[in-house]
Amino acid sequence: MAEAHEDPAAGLRPESLLVAAGRPARAGDPVNQPLALSSIYRAGGERSYGREGNETWAAFERVVGLLEGGECVAFASGMAAAAALLEALPAGARVAVSGVAYHGVHELVRDRDAAGRISARLVDARDARALAEACAGADAVWLESPTNPLIEVVDIAAAAEAAHAADALLVVDNTFATPLRQRPLALGADVVLHSASKFLGGHSDLLLGALVARDPELAERLRHRRATDGSVPGALEAFLALRGLRTLAVRLDRAERTAGELARRLAAHPAVARVRYPGLADDPGHELAARQMSGPGALLAFETVGDAATAERVCEAVELVTHATSLGGVESLIERRARYPGDAAAGTPPTLLRLSVGIEDPGDLWRDLDRALRLALEPA
Repeated sequence: MAEAHEDPAAGLRPESLLVAAGRPARAGDPVNQPLALSSIYRAGGERSYGREGNETWAAFERVVGLLEGGECVAFASGMAAAAALLEALPAGARVAVSGVAYHGVHELVRDRDAAGRISARLVDARDARALAEACAGADAVWLESPTNPLIEVVDIAAAAEAAHAADALLVVDNTFATPLRQRPLALGADVVLHSASKFLGGHSDLLLGALVARDPELAERLRHRRATDGSVPGALEAFLALRGLRTLAVRLDRAERTAGELARRLAAHPAVARVRYPGLADDPGHELAARQMSGPGALLAFETVGDAATAERVCEAVELVTHATSLGGVESLIERRARYPGDAAAGTPPTLLRLSVGIEDPGDLWRDLDRALRLALEPA
């Protein structure tokens, strides 16, 4: 019988952990975790049916759990993960939610509030006093940092202190930063949320979500919700996400360098009124990001001069950059976020364009953006 060996990922830095963790470790095993395609298992083992677990999910969960420093539970999508977390809260739970956040989460919270499942309150998570007041009587506090789509930075450690003083759970959506740039559990958060469809998967070819809990008991409750509600990830999606994770460090490093260069150039462009990127020294979140994050990330937002139509023309004029929603893929993506009623209602400026920077050549990306901006300003 093949001899088992100690986990080779133990004690490694994140860049090495991404490559080494979640692989079969016995002599004679395949190097990569195989794709496990089975809805049933032979009796007598740790699982009997596909909703209870899958070897491919487990490998993905191990890598993400090690990266974040907690216990990971994978779901069919980021929204499925968010819904499972809300359902794991007690009936009537009071939830304070950042007023600037992904509009899908706001919709999910509003639906649960309208049904009487939870009682929700929106709060400016950047305002320490307002957040502390919102924590009073809350069962959970839900925030993002950086925020979607305004790329604002929230003080996670301060939020954790305020939440825990009120005996509330702190949930942090870490999709934008990834565990390579920010580790919310280490800053005091209780649960981390990821839309793994984004940077973790990295190739815009899958839907997957993940929750990482500090408390193993909460992680077990989340697994129960996943199995009971049937919000299980597909084995192929987990396999693709695990493969994408292997290159996260090199993808993010390159995209982040390019994002910084584009942000600096956009800030000096005559067609741009404002750039939002914590890597810029004059950004309101720069100092906090420097303390809380190991890098500013690969997402930025900028506001064009003119009106919403001008901003839309920029999106329509780009050629190398793709005009589409989502983020975190190898391709650069741009869109006007206020086109979504939820984002507009949350105060997103009508000319704000969110840019997810990919791994293309920086010079080619700049030429494409510069040309599109200049075309958008030409008289009709």
